[in-house]
Amino acid sequence: MPSVIVGLGPASYTVEIAHGLIADAGKHLARYARNNRLVVVTDSHVADAVLPRLSAALEGSGIVADPIVLPAGEATKSWAHLADLCDALMGREIDRTDHIVALGGGMIGDLTGFAAAILKRGCNFIQIPTTLLAQVDSSVGGKTAINTQAGKNLVGAFHQPRLVLIDPSVLDTLPMRERRAGYAEIVKYGLLGDASFFEWCEAHGQQVLAGDPDALSYAIETSVRAKADIVAADERETRDVRALLNLGHTFGHALEAETGFSDRLLHGEAVATGMAMAFSFSAHRNICPGADAERVAAHLRAAGLPDSLETAGVAASGTTLVGHMLHDKKKSGNTLPFILAHAIGEAYVDKSVSLADVAAFLDEAR
Repeated sequence: MPSVIVGLGPASYTVEIAHGLIADAGKHLARYARNNRLVVVTDSHVADAVLPRLSAALEGSGIVADPIVLPAGEATKSWAHLADLCDALMGREIDRTDHIVALGGGMIGDLTGFAAAILKRGCNFIQIPTTLLAQVDSSVGGKTAINTQAGKNLVGAFHQPRLVLIDPSVLDTLPMRERRAGYAEIVKYGLLGDASFFEWCEAHGQQVLAGDPDALSYAIETSVRAKADIVAADERETRDVRALLNLGHTFGHALEAETGFSDRLLHGEAVATGMAMAFSFSAHRNICPGADAERVAAHLRAAGLPDSLETAGVAASGTTLVGHMLHDKKKSGNTLPFILAHAIGEAYVDKSVSLADVAAFLDEAR
């Protein structure tokens, strides 16, 4: 079973990756169960698909799973549901020595992690991600947040989990659209710093999407190791190292805002479009070969992902989309850093980008 260490000194933790890991969850979680109980936060979809397997595994180790089931969907990452979750956790007399289990995709991980960060000034939590996107990205690194009317993930905290358990077999019931959305984040690791991994994705991406166990495990482990290294080097994004993980996200979050943070455009779909646009914009500025931008777009299309405003279903003007970018949490003063690329595998932070140029580029792309 591959184990990846996220090296953060006293806050270090392990990411365990193995097919069938849910069935052994009791062995891994027994040490974290106070009074033989673990509160499990999940959503209505995962409660049907995965929660019974986790509950049975915990019961086999003498642990009672005490579930809190929230509505499925990105709209649940809100002030109202954060308040409801905190009230539910306090109603279960959670204290700072407890470990709250987040069982679900990125929404559940983000919301539960943020609740754990603020409840009684900080409680422990454990991630058991059930979507491909959460397994390769959001469950690792300690970024927690909710969305607001102004934008995505604008209210949150850095709060690292104590353990992450990744079982690729839970993806068997994941809809193909969700798999593709998660695959976008896998491709991201190749594009930002590992050209050879991007080449591997070109050769084996269809196997990953089809759920081939070997290809899926390799893609997940490679992605988690890449993110763990970046997080260990720059946990709170103060040195422009962790910022590279935002490749595609500045464009992508604007697209999500334009589509109302809804299932019209999933996060991974927005990131895929944003990565294609970041490479296209880099080529537009003559800092990246046009052939690389075309190669990126071609691979995303081959994976069934959007690679343009048209295929993402967004018809807004460049000015409108740039207006959404002004709410980006990475904005500092009048500067909004963009993650651009010199080539595939060579992303960098550019703080000299003119938003007027971005608006013109987006209008041209439209």
